Amino acid sequence: MEFPLEGLRILSVEQYAAGPFGTLPLADLGAEIIRIENPADGGDIGRRVRLADETSAEGDSLFHQTFNRNKKSITLDLKHPRGRDILHRLVGRADAVFNNLRGDLPESLGLDYQALGAVRPEIVCVHLSAYGRANERAGWPGYDYLMQAECGWLSVTGEPGGEPQRVGLSLVDLSAGLQGAVALLAGIIGARTRGRGGDLDVSLFGAAVTSLAYVATWYLSAGVQTGRTPRSAHPSLTPSQLFRTRDGWIFIMCNKEKFWPRLCAAIGEPALADDPAYAGFAERLRHRDRLTGLLDRALGRRTTNEWMTVFSGEVPAAPVHDIKGALDSPFARESGYILSCETSAGTPVAAPGPAVRVAGASPLAAAAPGLAGHLESVMAEIGIEGEELADLRKAGVC
Repeated sequence: MEFPLEGLRILSVEQYAAGPFGTLPLADLGAEIIRIENPADGGDIGRRVRLADETSAEGDSLFHQTFNRNKKSITLDLKHPRGRDILHRLVGRADAVFNNLRGDLPESLGLDYQALGAVRPEIVCVHLSAYGRANERAGWPGYDYLMQAECGWLSVTGEPGGEPQRVGLSLVDLSAGLQGAVALLAGIIGARTRGRGGDLDVSLFGAAVTSLAYVATWYLSAGVQTGRTPRSAHPSLTPSQLFRTRDGWIFIMCNKEKFWPRLCAAIGEPALADDPAYAGFAERLRHRDRLTGLLDRALGRRTTNEWMTVFSGEVPAAPVHDIKGALDSPFARESGYILSCETSAGTPVAAPGPAVRVAGASPLAAAAPGLAGHLESVMAEIGIEGEELADLRKAGVC
């Protein structure tokens, strides 16, 4: 099978993490993502998000490499009249224009459908902002951790009685980025069906609220407010939480009734499966503290790795790794979810690869582009080269 998005061209005014993460899976599936970066400030700020002792080339950080493989880069000042003209010429050859700017900026920079629909009626304009474009917060800056705080995530993370605690990863950014990818593809399919594009909006705030999922439904429909649970336990299903082993921790999730007797047999306590106190989810939830103690004692007889061998796919379980342990595990390596490439400066980069795989094809693994690395080739397609391109560069337009 060929990469399914080959032939799709998306112009992207993307920065930092949420936007670039949104177009990344599309690039991995063959879409041509042309990043439009500001020539006046060194391009995307993500190029300069660096570890204290990072040795990668200036403007080409490992952070930047994480989110921008398989893409192209040009520079263009969208505030300059000549830059706006070039944008319109590029839009004439594109399927969509994507941005993750502050909510009041797409209109002022001419990135919405009102500005670009006249150039190409089929163009799809997707806007990923902090709070949306049509409300009192449109001009507010906003970031992942702020959304986690305001949208309740900190209240359900961590141990009961502890301080508010954010999720350890930027999951609002990543979730919003994926929602942006869905918006892009949905908009393009719709435009090809109807012959007309339009605007689609995604926000970090919206993604954070949407991700509350069943916890939000429980509150909105039944008035039940979910809080923190000990041992990162599921709020209603048990055993589905952390347990102690001889040398550390293991996470067990008996989220279907069939797994409960399997767990009891595997740990050498088959009688627990027949105990009326633990007969079903409701009974086990009522006696969760007592059950946790029983399972801790049973699981404490062996190490985490020994239990993983015993459970071996019969009982849903996972070892608790740190980042090193997670990425160095044989399964992570052998399953192909780590990609390696080399930057234009010769720096080796290893990073998580795509979650979506094309059957029979190796993942695309071109390193993230240098700033304006594709300026000449992209401009040549719209007839700008030689002296004209040199003049645009001199004027700071490109």
